Amino acid sequence: MNARKFLQIKFLVGTLCVGTIVTMALAGQFLTPHDPEEQNLIASLQPPFDFAEGYIFGTDQLGRDIFARMVSGARVSLMIAGSVVMISGVAGVLIGTTSGFFGGWRDVALQKVVETFWAFPPILLAIAIVSLFGQNLPNLIIALTIQRWIPYARLTRAQALTLRSRDFVLASMIMGGGTAWILRRHIIPNVVASAVVVATFSMATAIIAEASLSFLGLGVPPGTATWGAMLADGRSYITRAWWLAVFPGLGIFVTVIGLNLLGDWLRDLFDPKADLNLV
Repeated sequence: MNARKFLQIKFLVGTLCVGTIVTMALAGQFLTPHDPEEQNLIASLQPPFDFAEGYIFGTDQLGRDIFARMVSGARVSLMIAGSVVMISGVAGVLIGTTSGFFGGWRDVALQKVVETFWAFPPILLAIAIVSLFGQNLPNLIIALTIQRWIPYARLTRAQALTLRSRDFVLASMIMGGGTAWILRRHIIPNVVASAVVVATFSMATAIIAEASLSFLGLGVPPGTATWGAMLADGRSYITRAWWLAVFPGLGIFVTVIGLNLLGDWLRDLFDPKADLNLV
């Protein structure tokens, strides 16, 4: 299998996985008449693929539609992961380019901040923040963002250190280009491609982290369907109602594997040293 074909396979499979989850999040409510929080104890623990009653993925112990809750969980996971990636990406790129381009005491001070945050285990730090400040959506996003800007900062700092000595940057300085203009015109555009690759992988880890916190009961507030909370509910019924845990687990798996494949595809695509015939 040549490199070009393998690159296409990763793109197609990754796009199919992510596209399926995004489509379910956007249009899944049109495939079920049930509300994700609607309880029907008479229909509790109904097996999946009951199309007569509209229970595509079955029901849980309270008679709630698993598919409707999967749709709600997909929206929550994608919204939280997207917010985390956006905030951490912008912050990390700005900090990294500033550190690498200016150097000196700014670089030393910012790297000390990076080392301080990097010293804490991510999941334990997130648990501490949510436990200390309360269980709500803004605090959850802050808890997941608090360390995820560091990979962007480290990568863009290394690239900025190299770019600041390149001929086109030096020529801009000689011609009177201001610092802000050089950063906006030459430095940041050249680090964005690498940041996008990091963002793809970071979104996958953010989804896993959100599901982990929800599984522990520290995610979004109770009453909101999430994949992690569904896994936590389903573990007590795994021997007699496997669908309670299998379907949210599949949702997490498909989303994460799709994002990782797309990240690999982007990394190969943007790698100038890759021996790929993309013409």
